[in-house]
Amino acid sequence: MNYSEKVLDHFTRPRNVGEIPDANAIGEVGNAKCGDIMKMYLKIEDDTIQDVKFKTFGCGAAVATSSMATEMIKGKSIAEVLKLTNQAVMEALDGLPPVKIHCSVLAEQAVKAALTDYYTRLGIDPKPIVGEVPEMAE
Repeated sequence: MNYSEKVLDHFTRPRNVGEIPDANAIGEVGNAKCGDIMKMYLKIEDDTIQDVKFKTFGCGAAVATSSMATEMIKGKSIAEVLKLTNQAVMEALDGLPPVKIHCSVLAEQAVKAALTDYYTRLGIDPKPIVGEVPEMAE
């Protein structure tokens, strides 16, 4: 399988790995078929992503897409972050092999799951803002 230099870079040297102890938004998504699990931690202040970390259990493409997604949303407003698409993540990584596209979808969903958690903690219905986020497959 051919991976771009950027995918290999984000896999071998992932950015923003870990947990945020005082995160106010945490999202976890997974794909039962491939076994990838992504957990995204956000620290949101004044409607801006002040900090973001992730933990991913999965293949190299799953790690790379998680890493790239965190880089793309750090310091951005929630409104900007809500526009993040798996397509944008893939383009930022100079593409993914077709069998790995689901990894970029998981990265987008992990971010949206964290934002869903954020609004839920505030007592705000997240669906009109974030949209539908698939439940974590057991």
